[in-house]
Amino acid sequence: MSLQQKIMVKLKEAMKSKDAVALESLRAIKSELLLAKTKSGASEELTAEEEIKIVQKLVKQRKDSAALYKEQGREDLADPELAQVEIIAQFLPKQLGEEELKNFIAEIIKKVGASSMKDMGKVMGMASKQLAGKADGKAISVVVKQLLS
Repeated sequence: MSLQQKIMVKLKEAMKSKDAVALESLRAIKSELLLAKTKSGASEELTAEEEIKIVQKLVKQRKDSAALYKEQGREDLADPELAQVEIIAQFLPKQLGEEELKNFIAEIIKKVGASSMKDMGKVMGMASKQLAGKADGKAISVVVKQLLS
């Protein structure tokens, strides 16, 4: 079942249960997928990778917004954003734990032969490609910095 079909099923469930947060979140995903499909130069169907990137982008946007709201002391605005993150994130592949991420990046560092912070770009490029959808870019960056310094 494609991501769009999964979204439609969940959307119907959310409508039946009158879950406003889920409805808003699912409609945001559906909207982004439609925009990506209709964008000029886009192919008929989105690949799984493209769908994951779109969902990751939505999760990142919500997390960034929540962080800004918390920074400004607006918990009332941050909480709905975090609730949406939970709903949207269920459409991402299982995220790697911190230990799994460290092990994976350590392997990449060995493959690339990185030894200092100068090699961070090489490691980040390879890690971002291989871990697409499985880990947040920020988390990858933090682990790479730890292991290279």
